[in-house]
Amino acid sequence: MIWLQLFLSFFQIGLFSFGGGYAAIPLIREQIVNIHGWLDMDQFTDLITISQMTPGPIAINSATFVGIRIGGLPGALTATLGCILPSCILVTLLAKLYLKYQKLDILQGVLDSLRPAVVALIASAGISILVTAFWGSGGGIRLSDTDWLLAGIFVICVALLQKLKWNPILVMVLAGAMKLAAAAVQKWVF
Repeated sequence: MIWLQLFLSFFQIGLFSFGGGYAAIPLIREQIVNIHGWLDMDQFTDLITISQMTPGPIAINSATFVGIRIGGLPGALTATLGCILPSCILVTLLAKLYLKYQKLDILQGVLDSLRPAVVALIASAGISILVTAFWGSGGGIRLSDTDWLLAGIFVICVALLQKLKWNPILVMVLAGAMKLAAAAVQKWVF
């Protein structure tokens, strides 16, 4: 039964995650945290971090991770299949339709109207992960509860990515090293 739940949950994610991996994050959160409770919000944030660090799309990496955690290897295969099957079907159909009707203005209008929705999905996911990173999964945002070390690491990483155009992998490694160094100093000093 759990394999069917995994398949159907990730089938829905694969079916409705227009805009790529970042747009799928709210859908993944809704299914695995809110509906099924397979992960809590802290584990979900860790999942997104791990999915970013490993090759492949976020949704597929998430499906594999959650599937193996919930249903072992068969669960991983089932969840991953559920995630990729809608894309295979939809891309085949859409490619045929797009090639046939690509000159129609209404099609271009529909594609243009989807862009703001995709940006909203990505922004929503980013804000949700940001809140969890700085204030935990308790839901409250209070200045006194802010993890200032993580906020500082965030600011440094944004500057390195946006201003200095560093490689994202190097920035992730540096962020991990900064956190480890801070933990070592805290342990040594205190």
